Amino acid sequence: MNESLKAGIRYEHKFVIPASKTVPALYPESPEFVAMPEVFATGFLVGFLEWACIKAINPHLDWPREQTVGTHIDVSHEAATPPGLEVTARVELIEVDGRKLVFAVEAHDGVDLISRGRHERFVIDKERFDARLSDKKKTSV
Repeated sequence: MNESLKAGIRYEHKFVIPASKTVPALYPESPEFVAMPEVFATGFLVGFLEWACIKAINPHLDWPREQTVGTHIDVSHEAATPPGLEVTARVELIEVDGRKLVFAVEAHDGVDLISRGRHERFVIDKERFDARLSDKKKTSV
């Protein structure tokens, strides 16, 4: 982690919502999801907010050796967004506690505030993380 990784880092990320990021596309194996309205899925919204946080801090890490993984998410999903609208995520790193990073996050679709809350990420060493995953796979078989 670089010394520049400090509270106060802000980032804004934009993305036009395609049909592939709507509720029916979240779990196409599920007839219940397929029958639901074609709006930006909460699962994809969470991923979008994570993406913005990753983009905010990657310049302050020894990327790709150092990466971050999401460890906690507490966000609202306040308004439906149809495909074709551009969503904007605004994130701010509000706390650095060792390898734990805490962000304030929000997203807007140009009409409504669609999400706000907090997200936590943890800085990992990718090689060590992958080794632990490999060990986990071996013990689960």
